[in-house]
Amino acid sequence: MDGIETVLRTPGALRSLFQPVIDLSTGAIVAVEALVRGPAGPYERPDALFAAARQSRCLAELDEACRAVAFRSAAELGLVAPLTVFVNVEPEVLASAPLDALLELASTAPGELRVVLEITERALAVRPADLLRTVDRIRSFGWGVALDDVGADPLSLAFMPLLRPDIVKLDLRLVQERPGAGVAQVMNAVNAYAESSGAVLLAEGIENDRHLRLARGLGAQLGQGWYFGRPTPTPDLSGPTEELHLPGMRRPVRLDVSPFACLPAGTPLRTAPKSLLVELSKQLEREALTQGESCVVAATFQDARHFTPATTDRYRGLADSAGFVCAFAAGMPAEPVPGVRGVDLLRSDALREEWDITVLGPHFAAALLARDLGDDGPDADRRFQYALSYVRETVVNATTALLSRVTTADGQPGESRTAERRPHPGSLRLPAGDRQRLLEQALAATTGGVTIADVRQPDHPLIYVNAGFEALTGLSAAAVLGRNCRHLQGPGTDPAAVARIRRALDAGDECREVLLNYRGAGAERWWNEISLVPVHDDSGKPAWYVGIQTDVTARVEGQNALAQERLRAQGYLAQIERLAYTDDLTGLANRRRAEDWLETSLWQARADGSHLALLFLDIDGLKSVNDRLGHRAGDELLKATAERVSTRLRRSDLAARLGGDEFLVIIPGLEPQSGRSQAEIIAGELAAAIGAPLRVGDQDFTVTASIGISLYPDDGEDYRSLIHHADQRMYAVKQNQRRQPDAARTHDAVGIEP
Repeated sequence: MDGIETVLRTPGALRSLFQPVIDLSTGAIVAVEALVRGPAGPYERPDALFAAARQSRCLAELDEACRAVAFRSAAELGLVAPLTVFVNVEPEVLASAPLDALLELASTAPGELRVVLEITERALAVRPADLLRTVDRIRSFGWGVALDDVGADPLSLAFMPLLRPDIVKLDLRLVQERPGAGVAQVMNAVNAYAESSGAVLLAEGIENDRHLRLARGLGAQLGQGWYFGRPTPTPDLSGPTEELHLPGMRRPVRLDVSPFACLPAGTPLRTAPKSLLVELSKQLEREALTQGESCVVAATFQDARHFTPATTDRYRGLADSAGFVCAFAAGMPAEPVPGVRGVDLLRSDALREEWDITVLGPHFAAALLARDLGDDGPDADRRFQYALSYVRETVVNATTALLSRVTTADGQPGESRTAERRPHPGSLRLPAGDRQRLLEQALAATTGGVTIADVRQPDHPLIYVNAGFEALTGLSAAAVLGRNCRHLQGPGTDPAAVARIRRALDAGDECREVLLNYRGAGAERWWNEISLVPVHDDSGKPAWYVGIQTDVTARVEGQNALAQERLRAQGYLAQIERLAYTDDLTGLANRRRAEDWLETSLWQARADGSHLALLFLDIDGLKSVNDRLGHRAGDELLKATAERVSTRLRRSDLAARLGGDEFLVIIPGLEPQSGRSQAEIIAGELAAAIGAPLRVGDQDFTVTASIGISLYPDDGEDYRSLIHHADQRMYAVKQNQRRQPDAARTHDAVGIEP
């Protein structure tokens, strides 16, 4: 019988330790976290315990046993209300976690056992569907949810609004390392979520006063770490205790719906051909590219044939930029593009009748949700009912509905496979001498590099290297034994990767990194993919590290070359797009860009109830400059006018040149009650700026601008209607100015009434 199975079947072999969680404002204990320990020996440490269970395919049984021990211990120790008990769930067994048994344990405790179940970021990208369903079950019990190790991986930020955790546990590096840009990025995202949801921030790893000050500075309300107490079988509750106030039950999100069904009742729907939806989808993809690794992108394509080569190129860029990208269609492969999770839709799935794309990040949320009207004919002309929403709750619900269809990374459903049993490699029965000879021959025959370092000694010297390592490094065993592997490093070796290896060694964890190393005397560079695995002594402490070294130079250089090629291609595409959407003379947007941008702004206005103004500007006096100094001088005047207009607008506004001496300004986000007066003020400021004297060549000129204003929704709901009204009013202003003396023209250059 395997050792880990003996542990599982031996009563009392597993035990719980409890570490306090402190309210940083009062110093009171509000919760305890249950941490598992195995029996004294090789399985005492949780990493060794769970690694053995994973290898023996009994991870689900161990996970269940650990939680049951935690619940029973908490009940026996009286860790009940007002205290809360934090308990972990192993992400690999989410789909089969027997939570009902825990519910029974909680309900029979002598007092109310308040529970927060912790989920780590390791489960996020691997098993999204299982994760969402487990969270749904947890909430149905009335328990809280904590997202652990937030900030250790950008995916924790990307999935945070989808999991809707009550508690966000900040990774210990946020309080233990010097603040930098990475910490700022994490905290911006976390605080945005906490502000909108009421979630509580908990800082882990507080070990001294500096850590405590930084935790408070980061906005943490709760703290945990050796500064407040180490894990013990019986926590010290002699000090004050208080109730942990969570934001309350989140409104349940249905997982068995289509994204289009997530639109709130009464959402205005429009009808458009697929060709327009494709362009709107591309715009959202461009937005996603700016959001970085904390962004989730999910898109449906009805049928895999619609995932065209052009789409493939775009999604390759998205996979490189965003944190998680998935695509849904009938016949879609499991990975249509490296880094993109594909989902093959069932015949009965409503997604096969939709065209959807959602983009969700900490500070941005948008969704295009469309339903096929069933037209025949050319694909680009097929009509859809659609809505473009920037309402965060709608985008979160639609994205959740999509990710609830994403199963494991290998495309298989997320059910447990713990019932399957395969022979364990370590169960091979051979006499001790034969095993030793077999081991030595296996290591000698291995073409990859194998090393063993003794971490009990200072500087972790190598005590064994195989022939494969000698061939990889160009160094003999005699030259490296007794030395640390760092002598393989040199200029260009990533210090962050080296630091991660050191942290893993200090913590006794496994790790895998790709490092730039130098061969022989250091003349030849090569890329080394190194995997390090701890081996524990009889006391359960890491005593040795086995390293597996692989030369991945060809792969890394190929990836680097491909990345450079993609950057060049993206640069070309960006240049082409800039030329297609930019006025050559002034650098402002052109008519095409203005129409596209206005369409998006109108949908935003419909979503949030704001108003929008469109200003049509015509420059008076350009002809006289052209006649007196030539068209080159007129061009200089137009460029100067464009600069005066653009520098007086907000970043959210758009200035465009329609052609000749006509300009267009789009001003979104106006208040409904004051939109008209706001537009008049902005138009007056633009007219005054344009009317200021301007030197062209060696002469001063003064031109004026006739400005007509139209408002959404008062004057129309589309580009054609709004520009028609603005053009009419601009013409009326121009006619009126011609009847007035020059001195009064600038002040009456704005028209809003027909």
